[in-house]
Amino acid sequence: MINNTKLSILFALFIGLLVWMNLLWWKIVSLFWISVSVGIFMAPLTFLITDIVEEVHWKNIVKNFVIWWILTLVIIFVYTAIFVALEPHSRFEFNNEYWIIFWNSMRMVLASIVAFWLAQVNDMLTFEALREKTKWKALWLRNNISTMLSQAIDTFVFMMIAFYWLTPKFTLWFIISLALPYYAFKILFAFLDTPLVYLWVNWLRKWEKK
Repeated sequence: MINNTKLSILFALFIGLLVWMNLLWWKIVSLFWISVSVGIFMAPLTFLITDIVEEVHWKNIVKNFVIWWILTLVIIFVYTAIFVALEPHSRFEFNNEYWIIFWNSMRMVLASIVAFWLAQVNDMLTFEALREKTKWKALWLRNNISTMLSQAIDTFVFMMIAFYWLTPKFTLWFIISLALPYYAFKILFAFLDTPLVYLWVNWLRKWEKK
């Protein structure tokens, strides 16, 4: 028996993290003297959630998560295009700032859709293949390997679509130099959240046994 309440909680968290990650990522902070987007703190949790769901309910449920996320981003993209284009009221004083943030966000949303879709397809297939190889053992290994590969795809594809030639300095090699620290931090966070994989899988399975 599938517990819809627990899946709904994970689904809401998954969609919420990805939507807000696309809206909040603009802020840059220092992490161990390296400049990174605040979105880096949210991205690893999304792959953690899909690995947890796939471990308990197989990949069909994860496919639904990803499909609905893409539809959500498409709707946000359309609304953003409309709202940016609307003529502001005279008392709205921040239209230029609004335009700068949300117009540029549209390119990031497109980049996010493509990169995350490719990454999640890889994550689902890799996780399932490793589960068969390990005969359902070593969950930590499946989670970390599938996440490492998927985060590489997500990071580098996103960076290329979002930033390539945004200005003349955003060359291929410059983007790679930006992407490598992001990828390293994502992998570090993936290792650190390994205990959460076991906790959340047990939490999700507990209801299934009732």
